[in-house]
Amino acid sequence: MSQSIQFSTPSRTPHLLNLPHSQFNRPLSSISFRRFPLTTIKYTSIRASSSSPSPSPDLDSSSSSSSSQVLLSPNGTGAVKSDERSVVATAVTTDTAGIEVDTVTEAELKENGFRSTRRTKLICTIGPATCGFDQLEALAVGGMNVARLNMCHGTRDWHRGVIRSVRRLNEEKGFAVAIMMDTEGSEIHMGDLGGESSAKAEDGEIWTFTVRAFDSSRPERTISVSYDGFAEDVRVGDELLVDGGMVRFEVIEKIGPDVKCLCTDPGLLLPRANLTFWRDGSLVRERNAMLPTISSKDWLDIDFGIAEGVDFIAVSFVKSAEVINHLKSYLAARSRGGEIGVIAKIESIDSLTNLEEIILASDGAMVARGDLGAQIPLEQVPAAQQRIVQVCRGLNKPVIVASQLLESMIEYPTPTRAEVADVSEAVRQRSDALMLSGESAMGQFPDKALTVLRTVSLRIERWWREEKRHESVPLQAIGSTFSDKISEEICNSAAKMANNLGVDAVFVYTTSGHMASLVSRCRPDCPIFAFTTTTSVRRRLNLQWGLIPFRLSFSDDMESNLNKTFSLLKSRGMIKSGDLVIAVSDMLQSIQVMNVP
Repeated sequence: MSQSIQFSTPSRTPHLLNLPHSQFNRPLSSISFRRFPLTTIKYTSIRASSSSPSPSPDLDSSSSSSSSQVLLSPNGTGAVKSDERSVVATAVTTDTAGIEVDTVTEAELKENGFRSTRRTKLICTIGPATCGFDQLEALAVGGMNVARLNMCHGTRDWHRGVIRSVRRLNEEKGFAVAIMMDTEGSEIHMGDLGGESSAKAEDGEIWTFTVRAFDSSRPERTISVSYDGFAEDVRVGDELLVDGGMVRFEVIEKIGPDVKCLCTDPGLLLPRANLTFWRDGSLVRERNAMLPTISSKDWLDIDFGIAEGVDFIAVSFVKSAEVINHLKSYLAARSRGGEIGVIAKIESIDSLTNLEEIILASDGAMVARGDLGAQIPLEQVPAAQQRIVQVCRGLNKPVIVASQLLESMIEYPTPTRAEVADVSEAVRQRSDALMLSGESAMGQFPDKALTVLRTVSLRIERWWREEKRHESVPLQAIGSTFSDKISEEICNSAAKMANNLGVDAVFVYTTSGHMASLVSRCRPDCPIFAFTTTTSVRRRLNLQWGLIPFRLSFSDDMESNLNKTFSLLKSRGMIKSGDLVIAVSDMLQSIQVMNVP
């Protein structure tokens, strides 16, 4: 018989010493104990049934297998007496409901155990190189957690086809790949290159950037610009950066709406690439700084994303929290009950200036280093990245490190050692996710690029555990209500106990996903099994560090939930008797430590 320690709220007989310090100066008659649920400790016993269900890899067969009987005391009554066990055991019935988990994760758990699971999540931008169903499946098998759609490229019909393929992949193959739609934004962009997929700019070539629209064929080495005031704002001698500096030009002449530029750093020009220009070592903002964050095209794309039920919308060039709040209000009114997370892309000077308020208003952030590196000096980008990651973790918001992680793998099958070091640093900073852009959208080796991200992440995470780097990091309190503060303390304690006791996993039962994110924020040295009742919440949790999201129907009765979970996971070979787990719940605000029976 193993032991379980359970912390649960509310308690019917709170002790004065359990009250917050601020309550000592209040008369007892003014304190409502029902309003302030308090934590007590009670001991309960658990035991396994004499017969264990045989493992089955099939979902249907697992749901029909007999449950392992776990006997726990009713809330508030202490341990179950021996003469009551037969009655409780009779009440434990076989649950026929199934459980949904990512097939790749299930295979990893069966083969290598808990410690094999990757904690850092991976995002792939989908493009011509990866838009087919078989290609998407290959990415999912390779570890893709989120598929990103860049609305700068492709038609809405094309994006719709990708979304449908990802949904079909999830339904037929058991994955939980989320979909992130990335808006184009209102900053200065190049045109579509006359329908060509790319163009090569060579050193010393003269190119024309113009605000003119072309009805017929585009003249050679001519690029249209989205910003009408471009020719007026730019000056001779300015430096023009394409896609964050991947190609550089010097302005040599202005002729009406046309700007003649000399290529000084050759490279590949891609449709809809971002443009910035510098003068005397400083970013030139002029009137383009007054452009709206969300353009009219973006609003149409957002309506498209709502209709298609995307999981996240990433907003480009966020300048303040106001636009995030406005978009979230718009989504709440039009998303037909389906919650869509809003990710703020940090890629401008304004976003760095207003960083904390932007992240606080958002559901997550992306360190878009490509465009950010075009707006601040390159040597400042690493420090900015670390600051953004730290602020996001402190405020309990998932953070994505993106842009140029493995840029060389667009053309080559092996990354540079510097790129591997860059990926390693992002993992060491404990960012939630890493993102491939051109590497997976149009690169020649998307599968290999994803493999590099996965293997490097796994190795650095293992190094972190071997070096015992999981010591607690001070995190600011973020709970605004007393109930939120209780949940926060429970999750902080669960993570600390997981590290100190060396538990195999933390189980989180959550309806909204919030409590799972609180455990993830603490970065415990074990995987986090996040059980939720809805498919959409399960997909959104797939963005956050360390979370293995399951869909499972459960109730407010934790004993029943544990019985059901142990039975289903054991029948599918994902856990075994004797595994040590910590279970927390946002329904009862409880914490339990136990061995799997």
